[in-house]
Amino acid sequence: MGKFANVLKGLRIKSGLTQQEMADKLNISRSSIGMYENGEREPSFELLEIIADYFNVDMNYLLGKKESSENIPQGYYLNEDARDMAQFLFDNPEYKVLFDSTRKVKKEDILFVKEMIDRMNNDN
Repeated sequence: MGKFANVLKGLRIKSGLTQQEMADKLNISRSSIGMYENGEREPSFELLEIIADYFNVDMNYLLGKKESSENIPQGYYLNEDARDMAQFLFDNPEYKVLFDSTRKVKKEDILFVKEMIDRMNNDN
């Protein structure tokens, strides 16, 4: 089993997720998770980014190139609104993709887009 396979499985287990729960959170199949963990398949670069963001680790750690990963420390965000919105985006990755293209996003922008997505989801 390769380094990525071991790291991925370790992160999943440490997070208390089953393969199916992890697959659901990443919007991929359970069999893909199994193949990644067994070293039978490797994810795309885009999926690696999503996995790294989900577990709050850097790509080098995820790929087994670093022994440890630096998580964002508690209290990193001094602004309470920014911390709350960052946590929301971490917990709801479907919203995060909208802000990957820019780092200069205001809280109001995030709330506006969140409201639009919520409205669309409620209509379906």
